[in-house]
Amino acid sequence: MFGRLMPREGRFFELFNAHAEQMVFAAKELALLMEGEGDPQAHIQAIDSREVRADGINQEVLALLHRTFITPFDRDEIHQLISAMDDIVDAIQDVAESVTLYNVDTYSADARQMANLTLSCCERVKHVVSLLDDMKSAPDMMRTCREIEQLEGDCDRVMRTAISNLFRKETDAMKVMRLSSVYQVLEKITDCCKDVSKHVESIVLESV
Repeated sequence: MFGRLMPREGRFFELFNAHAEQMVFAAKELALLMEGEGDPQAHIQAIDSREVRADGINQEVLALLHRTFITPFDRDEIHQLISAMDDIVDAIQDVAESVTLYNVDTYSADARQMANLTLSCCERVKHVVSLLDDMKSAPDMMRTCREIEQLEGDCDRVMRTAISNLFRKETDAMKVMRLSSVYQVLEKITDCCKDVSKHVESIVLESV
């Protein structure tokens, strides 16, 4: 009887999905920024706004974790998952801050390709997170995790090519330094996505 009166599960899955939605919105704004579509400052401000919302959802998950008696899966996994998801949005914001700091206003084909890869990666994170409330979807989740890891590898290869192109073709040392930094932060987004996929894989393996 006591167990039935204690708080259960709460809105964890709803909050995971809400956070993932902010992540994808931010990734779309970043891709538009790199494509040179619309007002750059509007895209940067939109990214900042999504980061604030995502951070609020992260805090809500942590607060819910403290007051919930029975959680859908291990408490540490919930904490690590939402923290890893929040790292993705923070990394997207880091790119926006970097291009502002370095006054970058034009982007190479490599940068645009990386931005599109990060968007694809974030969309798959959103998809895999949406399946967490039903372990019957375990095969789909594991397949999506592999796709995320593949995209991370693709982005890493594009980053290495981009930096190589910079050193071979660009004569302005300061520009090389600034753009190299932007490329590295862009690639970090997919690294963070891969971290989420690892947490999801762990949750699935412990639950099925």
